[in-house]
Amino acid sequence: MDAAEFRRRGKEMVDYVADYLEKIEERPVYPDVEPGYLRSLIPTEAPVEPESYEDIMKDVERVVMPGITHWHSPNFFAYFPAASSYPAMLADMLCTAIGCIGFSWAASPACTELETIMLDWLGKMLQLPECFIAGTDGHGGGVVQGTASEATLVSLLAARCKAVRRVQTLDPKKSEAEILSKLVAYTSEQAHSSVERAALIGAVMMKKVPTDNLYGVREEMLKKMVEEDKAAGLIPFYFCATLGTTPSCAFDHIADLGPLCNQENMWMHIDAAYAGSAFICPEFRPLLNGVEYADSFNFNPHKWMLVNFDCSAMWVKKRTDIIGAFKMEPLYLKHENQESGLVTDYRHWQIPLGRRFRSLKMWFVFRMYGLQGLQAHIRKQVGLAKEFESLVRADKRFEICAPVVMGLVCFRLKGSNELNQSLLKKITKSREIHLVPCQLSGSFVLRLAICSRSTESRHIQQAWQHITQLAFELLQEHRH
Repeated sequence: MDAAEFRRRGKEMVDYVADYLEKIEERPVYPDVEPGYLRSLIPTEAPVEPESYEDIMKDVERVVMPGITHWHSPNFFAYFPAASSYPAMLADMLCTAIGCIGFSWAASPACTELETIMLDWLGKMLQLPECFIAGTDGHGGGVVQGTASEATLVSLLAARCKAVRRVQTLDPKKSEAEILSKLVAYTSEQAHSSVERAALIGAVMMKKVPTDNLYGVREEMLKKMVEEDKAAGLIPFYFCATLGTTPSCAFDHIADLGPLCNQENMWMHIDAAYAGSAFICPEFRPLLNGVEYADSFNFNPHKWMLVNFDCSAMWVKKRTDIIGAFKMEPLYLKHENQESGLVTDYRHWQIPLGRRFRSLKMWFVFRMYGLQGLQAHIRKQVGLAKEFESLVRADKRFEICAPVVMGLVCFRLKGSNELNQSLLKKITKSREIHLVPCQLSGSFVLRLAICSRSTESRHIQQAWQHITQLAFELLQEHRH
């Protein structure tokens, strides 16, 4: 393919993508395929001779689309949103074309510098404390990670390194292995599984803190566990707080937990993967109060801020804490500006070496939507969740299972877990809408998250109509 054909095919692809998204609700939201469906549709080996672009595009519809769960369908209400917008897609195209691997400032100065400034822009939108803003002389700053899972792991490894050094300073005879065996981290029993996974990878013990009746961790619950562990000779070093848990969008009480963590020399990391986007709205910003006590904070613009995957924003109060844990300086990566105070090499802030020019997506989206446009998107989706909540509350057969704070509604049919499992099976089999469940206080609960940028009130009304129709059929079956 030469440049002339690329121009032609590129325009065709933009049309294909625009058509796909404009007509997405005509497609069943959930695929009707069995595991292994794709193997029989394509050859067992790569072609020896080149094939035509037309044939490949025909196969996109024949082979790929039947096996796609359409995350951007207005009938997709599962998990949490995967952000998408046209400005972000165009920026991603440019990122791919430039194709730099921005592991150091010298590897592409614009890639590093735009990222630092975009994280400052975003930090200011969230009204983060000054200590998290890089500016030209700050000690903190932001970085784009691939996912919140990576941000949690990076923060845990940095905290581990800091804890080991602190203990060895006080007691130089203690070996690293001995200290590691005594380190203990904490997180909510409602926290995402990736937090527990970070502890597995980091080879440290992690304990789950019980939550209150609204599924948030309170200071007294953590304090009790920390005191017991210290009495047993363990070293508490890390707490991962969650703002907007995956099951029910619950919030840990960070304004109370933060001072405890600071007092106990425990690193506090805040995972706000989904809910963090909403903190740009003044009415939701109080939920972030207490962030001033945190050592690191993370959320995913690629969930709810119209920036396509992958783009996970992470801030640290002291960047030396992160860099100190990961810094490696082979000669082939060194450059003459690396000791300058104005330069950071982001390879020291992350697990991989290579990194894409992800801040371009942020720059395009922030400029083309503006803060007001982003706030309007969040508020609209919260409004749709409130609309669905009111429909559930008006039907005596159903119950709401957790407070509806943002764009997630947890609900169930009054009755057994088996009844609700049967309802979800019917919903999934229908392929009209897509939901996933969670477990709250031993109950099997259905989650409806407002996900697609194109979801409107009519989709909420249709989804509820569909759910109640299936519930009616199910209850009739049970009576007979």
